[in-house]
Amino acid sequence: MSLNSLYESIAHHDWIDIPEGWLQGRTIYGGLVAGILMYKALCTINDASKRLLSTSITFVGPVQLAKGKLTAEILRQGKSVTTIEVRLWQDDAVQSILVASFGVPRTSKIIVQQEKQAPEFPSVDSLTITQLPESAPQCIQQMDLAWVSGQFPCTNSPQPDFSGWFRFNSNFHENRLMNVADLMVAFDMWPPGILPMLDQMAPASSLTWHVTYIHPLETTLYDWMKYRVFTDSAADGYSTEYAHLWDHNDRLIAISRQTITVFA
Repeated sequence: MSLNSLYESIAHHDWIDIPEGWLQGRTIYGGLVAGILMYKALCTINDASKRLLSTSITFVGPVQLAKGKLTAEILRQGKSVTTIEVRLWQDDAVQSILVASFGVPRTSKIIVQQEKQAPEFPSVDSLTITQLPESAPQCIQQMDLAWVSGQFPCTNSPQPDFSGWFRFNSNFHENRLMNVADLMVAFDMWPPGILPMLDQMAPASSLTWHVTYIHPLETTLYDWMKYRVFTDSAADGYSTEYAHLWDHNDRLIAISRQTITVFA
């Protein structure tokens, strides 16, 4: 099932089939779950004048390759900002929750432009698209990743973190303009920043994910984007990290903060 077909199902039905090809171990890749929740939010609000400001997602339980039910509730609709909650249910239990705020532009005297500038990367044409081992999660095939700095996962690196280029894989996705649901799907494809420090594959997954959106999307699925992650702290089986995403024109699009559970 293509993302477009999945979005069409979300737009017209409360119950959806989770598509194949997105497994991350024994469960569904969290970025796809976030994209599903976000598209339900977009359909429910249905107002092109309101752009996404921020969203928070809690991955309550493992989402399986099976049917899921989506419920959405607008918590508040003000003059400028609308806040919505979307839930994904399986087996009569909530498995993931999204809370998002959308807003219209407002006149303001306050203008601050101190956003992090895009790093200088080698041309993606000079790099090799990363070929991860067979033990890598199935969902990785949906994207093209090209490492620029840092080490690959599970290479026993003394340091965490990395950066690189990424885009949707043309073998699985037709090119079109990207929406914020697509961005959620893509943004989470990079593994946690601490994974290079492991010496073998071990479970690690997002517990909470907060994303703040800076500039509106002006990109397609085939445009290369830049990514860089920084780990603040890791101990006792949890880590916290933040990441920045820039588009092909070096515009800062989004800032992410995640709490990661690590079983190693």
